[in-house]
Amino acid sequence: QPRLVESGGGVVQAGDSLRLSCVGSGYTIIRRAMGWFRRSPGKEREFVAADSWDGGSTIYADSVKGRFTISRDITKNTVYLQMNSLEPEDTAVYSCARGPQMGGPKSSISAYSAWGQGTQVTVSS
Repeated sequence: QPRLVESGGGVVQAGDSLRLSCVGSGYTIIRRAMGWFRRSPGKEREFVAADSWDGGSTIYADSVKGRFTISRDITKNTVYLQMNSLEPEDTAVYSCARGPQMGGPKSSISAYSAWGQGTQVTVSS
């Protein structure tokens, strides 16, 4: 069964950094736009970051711009989310998603066809 597997979450203090990883198992990220989303308790899933099929173009939610960076390593079939200067408001379950082939970065949930289970990030003040 193809799947996306996230890792790297944890409990940190405000101001700390974390790097999340998303590995494709049976799924390839090559030539696919990829995205990161998060869901906090009681809230809807929201867009965090996305890149284009070749990693050459990226977009970010305003709330994370300048603090988070999406990147990919196709040799490892892995997408990363580097999160710096974490804030308590960043506490959520973070999920990666596979987008359209040869597509640009997308912020819309409907653009993504495959999702990982997510990894919990908790930021204490």
